[in-house]
Formats: sequence, C-alpha cells, structure tokens
Amino acid sequence: MQYLEIFKAQGWRVEVSPLFSNAYLEALYAGKGRARETVRGYLRRLYALLRAREFDVLIIEKELFPFLPAWFERILAQLSVPYVVDYDDALFHRYDLHRRAVVRGLLGRKIDSVMRHSALVIAGNEYLADRARATGAQRIEIIPTVVDTERYQPAAKRAEGPLVVGWIGTPKTSRYLQPLVPVFERLHRDLGVRFVAVGARAADFANTPVEVWPWSEVTEVSSIQQFDIGIMPLEDSPWERGKCGYKLIQYMACGLPVVASPVGVNREIVEDGRNGFLASATGDWIETLTELAGRGEQRAAMGAHGRRKVETWYSRAAQAPRLMDVMREAAEKPENRIDGKGQG
Repeated sequence: MQYLEIFKAQGWRVEVSPLFSNAYLEALYAGKGRARETVRGYLRRLYALLRAREFDVLIIEKELFPFLPAWFERILAQLSVPYVVDYDDALFHRYDLHRRAVVRGLLGRKIDSVMRHSALVIAGNEYLADRARATGAQRIEIIPTVVDTERYQPAAKRAEGPLVVGWIGTPKTSRYLQPLVPVFERLHRDLGVRFVAVGARAADFANTPVEVWPWSEVTEVSSIQQFDIGIMPLEDSPWERGKCGYKLIQYMACGLPVVASPVGVNREIVEDGRNGFLASATGDWIETLTELAGRGEQRAAMGAHGRRKVETWYSRAAQAPRLMDVMREAAEKPENRIDGKGQG
C-alpha cells in the first residue's frame, strides 16, 4: 500500500481489495469478536477472484484465505494468472507449528504451495527467503519492510519532562513487554523514566508503570515522536525469527536510538553501539536503558545514525525502484521472460 502512488505514477492501474474491513480492525484492537466480519471478508475475497483474469498480475499479502488450503492459489497458477506473494512474517509457522495436530497435518505445507506456484516471492528477510527457496519458488527477492521517510520524521523539538521509553504494536504482541515489567519498575523508581506502550491492551499493564496509549494510523507517527528511546523485545523462537523489524524502522526513521532483542533481522537492523543496543537478559536491558537515559548526546548521535540507515535502505524511496522492476518482470507472460526461473 505504501507504494500505491508510485505504481500509479509509473502508469499502473491498481485496484485494492482487502480481505477484512475497517470494522474487523476496530474489533481486533478492541478485543471484540470478529466472526461476522471474517465471513464477510471471505465472501468479498471470493467475489474479487472472479475477476482475476482481468489483471496482468495479482499481489497477495501472505495468502488468499487464512486457514483454508491453497486451492485458490493453485487455480490462479492453472489459469496462468501470475501472482506475487509478500511476506514480512513467518506465516508458515502459523500452520506447521500449530498446537493442533489436525491443522499441522492439513495446512502445514500450505504456504510452501503458495510460494511454489507464485511468479515471485517477496521476502522481508533471509529467514523467509530461505523457506521460499526450499519450496522451489520460481523467483525470490528480499525487499525489506520500509517506511515513508517524508511521513516519519524526527520531532522538531523534544518536549520537556522525564525521559520516555516507548513501544508500538498490537494487543497480541504486547506480551513481549511483560518480561520487562521489572525493568520498567526499577528505572521508573530510580530514574523517573516513563514507559509507554502504544496499541497494547491496557488491562495487561494495570498496576505497572507502563502507560498504554491508543493506536491509530493518524497518530502513530506523532506518538513515536514523543519517545526518547524505542524498544523491541522479542522471544527467540521460529515465529519471531521471521519478523522484519518494523518497529525498529519506525523508531529509527523518527531519529530515535533503539534497544532490541538479538533475534532474527534485529541483528541486521541494530548496529550495536551505533544506532542502539542489543539486549538479551534483564541485566542487559537495565544497563543499556540506564546508559541511554543518562546520555542525551549519545541518544542524539545514535538516532541520527539510525535515521541515515533508514533513508539508505529501509525507506520507500530506496526500495521503490527495485520493487517496480521485479513487479514488471512478474507481470510479463512466461514465454516473454528472459530468466523466468531465476532466483534473486
């Protein structure tokens, strides 16, 4: 969606057909039931696919129908409708590591099939690309998660008051903050540091120093601009290794130093000691956050380095030419491709 204006500027006609509605998203963030919106979404998606042959190429975010086999992706391939799949999460682990054996048995290799029948797999990191290669996908390109650096900007001026350590995410992912609550309590008590979680579930942080702010697309940048440090704690498990570090990129684009768990792509994004720190154990988090809290010049220098890194590689402007090139190739008829089965 971030590239939509660029597609149109280069002469593409683009139609967007989301699986779920805004009402689904609102229910998700409110912790309410979503069954009705899910059914409506599946029906809308099925109707949209009836027009698939009108298009030169389809871009699918992850899969067409969650928790259904890859029937429709196979049909697209049989109809010679090229499709591109985009992964910024290890979605295949939703199925092959599912707690229920029946899901693992029926859908464990689903995403492998989706990748294999695609014209192009866009992977956000090497972990995801490795899985695509193992499936025999025709072509794979690693294109990182990006932000629009015109929208994400450092704050013009820091607000007066205590240092703010911030996190942004969803109610489901705020669980990664739970092990750090003792860290937050100690630094809040000893140094007066404020801790903010944008988009978290407020009930999960009752009676803790964590302030829960609501998330919205309109306010997410202004919320981050009120932070002094951005954090991204993670567990070290297969699902987390597939993440693409979006939070870190958001923070860095806003000129913030970051502290993150050394998991997956975080090791690539965070240059330890230059744009932030990697922290594993509780003691590491206390040490790094304490150091950054007391050194304003260091925070500014790290934030500036992170901003430059985003502009160079993790920005829409940096990746748009690559994306446009591979999309043109994916849209070509197989018989007209020069290297239709080459892997990138």
